[in-house]
Amino acid sequence: MVKQALQDLIITTQIKRLLNKIYGLGPADDSILKRAIEFYENQPARESRILALEEEISEQKLKLQAAVTSKVKMRQNALEHAQLQLEEFKQECDAERFDRHRHFLEIAREVISLTEGESFEETVRKSSLLLGTIQLLSPNEGSKIAEKNEKHKPLYKAVLSLRLLDELLAEEDLNDEFISRYLGDIPADRYHEFQSVNPEAYQYFCEQVKISVVTAAIVQDIGNFHPEARAILCGDSGKESPYRMLEIEQRKELLQVSFREMMKYVNEGLGTLNYIGNSKEDRDRFIKDEKAKQVFIKKLLKRAVNPQQSIGNLLKVPQIYASIVLSTKDNYNYKVLPKVFSVLNTNAERGACHQRVVDSFYKVVGMFPQGYGVTYIPKASDGNYMDSYEYAIVCSLYPNNPEEPICRPATRGLTFISHGQDTTIEKASNLHFTQTAKRLARVSKKRLLEILEVIASNYEERKELDVLPRCWYPNDYFSIKNHQKLWNRSVY
Repeated sequence: MVKQALQDLIITTQIKRLLNKIYGLGPADDSILKRAIEFYENQPARESRILALEEEISEQKLKLQAAVTSKVKMRQNALEHAQLQLEEFKQECDAERFDRHRHFLEIAREVISLTEGESFEETVRKSSLLLGTIQLLSPNEGSKIAEKNEKHKPLYKAVLSLRLLDELLAEEDLNDEFISRYLGDIPADRYHEFQSVNPEAYQYFCEQVKISVVTAAIVQDIGNFHPEARAILCGDSGKESPYRMLEIEQRKELLQVSFREMMKYVNEGLGTLNYIGNSKEDRDRFIKDEKAKQVFIKKLLKRAVNPQQSIGNLLKVPQIYASIVLSTKDNYNYKVLPKVFSVLNTNAERGACHQRVVDSFYKVVGMFPQGYGVTYIPKASDGNYMDSYEYAIVCSLYPNNPEEPICRPATRGLTFISHGQDTTIEKASNLHFTQTAKRLARVSKKRLLEILEVIASNYEERKELDVLPRCWYPNDYFSIKNHQKLWNRSVY
């Protein structure tokens, strides 16, 4: 493939910006993560200041009680001054928290806007686009895999959790009092029509339930950036790789610190919003909703630790999935990503998550991750399989058969193309499967090398690798603007 000038479609640029808004740490990034790190770094000074002022107030109260008549006024003034300082400092902290929460809420709403449409079909298309783009922007080779995947994972998990939420509600397989309160009288078999049936109620549902799910998914691992957690991750020298495999005791300590500080961030770093307006009725409802949302977010996070059959699976199942598809470990292997459900099923057997939820999730995402590079054997006009293969990219959720992904072909006749019709890659033609690959075993190595030379973008690097690729790496392909139109038509 001949490389062209690297440009992006508008939607690709939007997704890149959203990733930076969530976990970006660049000089120009005003991200959720940056604000969380700042909160953690300032936490000791903030708590120390409040403690000092409270001690000053206690001291002034004692002095006032012991003061002679001539010094009562002076002691009262000193006490009032200390109390005023404490109140002003708490108001300053509260204003910072309010701004932090507003910033987070704006980004959470953008996540929903970029992944949901006016119909179920459009929501599937937009979510497939975002998930696939994240995968295609994530490196599968080189030294930056872990760093990039860590940055991309929170948004990826959030979208997966939203789609899992939708599926469980459509299957009437999610019993939660908080969620039911905002569903109203929408039956499960009409859940996907919720937005068109009652737009106002659906918007309220999104603000209360879906914003909460996005929030929980994004903050789930944010405690890893507390200084105490970083000390564990980066070692005593501070120079060890935070992505290395930790000892069991280190891992336990990290999980405790991370969870504790994540919950502190939810409570103190974000908290609840303040009502702005003059209506007592609206204010009372707003305060009630905000408190209920925070309780729900904390319930999601707490139960995700050991979900069993609880609502914690809504976060836990996507968390396990994302930890493999966007792995931050040294053993990352792009080729085995379609085996992610073997891991999920094993976790379900061990009780780390619920099998029924895993099965529902499998229905949504299928065996092959969005954006994954599939190689397949095409059929000739007579219906027989050819002695060649082509490239395609997984481009839609909800395949009819989880083992047969909906893809957009990237090559035709061993030539890269920019446009094409979505197609289902049958198991019998997908080279990921051993039985399919055996069909090309009779083709000579010379012929396979000839195909590889034509189709591979970096043939010189790859000619010593598999001459019969079980998958391919579409990142270079996707970096070209005209090749980013994988979702320009609905698959329905």
